[in-house]
Parts: sequence; C-alpha cells; structure tokens
Amino acid sequence: MVQCEMCGAETSSPKTIKVEGAKLDVCSNCTDFGTEVKQPSSTSSSSKYSTSSSSSSSSSGGSSGSGSGSTASGGSSSSQRRNDMFDDMDELATDYDDLVRNAREGKGLSQSDLANELNEKASLIRKIERGDTLPSDQVQSKLEDFLEINLNAQGGSSDDTEWSGGSSSGSYTLGDVVKRKD
Repeated sequence: MVQCEMCGAETSSPKTIKVEGAKLDVCSNCTDFGTEVKQPSSTSSSSKYSTSSSSSSSSSGGSSGSGSGSTASGGSSSSQRRNDMFDDMDELATDYDDLVRNAREGKGLSQSDLANELNEKASLIRKIERGDTLPSDQVQSKLEDFLEINLNAQGGSSDDTEWSGGSSSGSYTLGDVVKRKD
C-alpha cells in the first residue's frame, strides 16, 4: 500500500497527476485536483529518483554511443557547458561603494544632489556608498552614466584561476582555504 501524497490515504493503485508543475502520486479521490500524467509502460519507483542520466553524462566521452537515445542526447548536451543566466551578467566591483563616493565627491555633489540628479532617494545613495546594499541594474546604469564610471569588476577571473587547478586535481580541502577568526 502506498500513501496518497495529497490527502495521506492508503491506496493500492496510485495515479500520477501534475499540480502546478509538481508531479504527485495520489489516490483516485484526489485525481481531480490536477491533470493526469501518462507514464511510460515500464514505470518503476526507482526510475523516479534515478541518477543514471547524471552518471552517464559525467562519462559522456565514450558511453554516449551506448544506451538509449535520450541518454546519448543528454550526454552530448552536457559535454558542452550549459549557459545559465549568470553567465551573461556582469559582476559588480567589490569596491563599488568607494567608486561611487569618490566619483560623486569629484563632481562636488552631495548625496542628496546626486539622488536628485538620478531621480532616486538619498537614502539609497547613502546605503550604496556605505556598502549596505547593492545597486539594482537600473540604478547601476544611472550611476555609471552620470558619474562616468564603470562599476563592473575588472578581470573577475582571478578567483576562478586560483581554483581551477585545485578542483580538478582534488588537492584542496576546505581546511586549506578557510581563514579562521580566532
């Protein structure tokens, strides 16, 4: 007997439904709460949580020819690094607060004057210059245009190069890189 994931009732033949993007195994009374998902004929509970696609993608070099068509396409797509939304984003400079403050003072403006010029609140400018908050993309572009500065991190890959050798060889441990505050 399996327990319904919706109401908790015991059921011998659960049906899989989709409710707001989540797949649930439910009893026959709860099937009306979602749309029924048609399962392939060879359904087993172990395939629901299987990691076979991730293990075949990690060895995608030679095993992409063997196996089913879905694993072969999964292996070939994961051999190329997938793009995510963070790849296209620029990294904010770590000293953005000092850059904004120095540029504002260089133009002889107070924080409230700069806020009026940018049509933003003076409290936001104060928080940015203290480093308490990160500027939104809109505010960042306004600051860069008005103050004629660049708030994006220059280079940005110094940390990546430091870690690229250690992570592939496995020579670093957490104890090697953590700095304790004793």
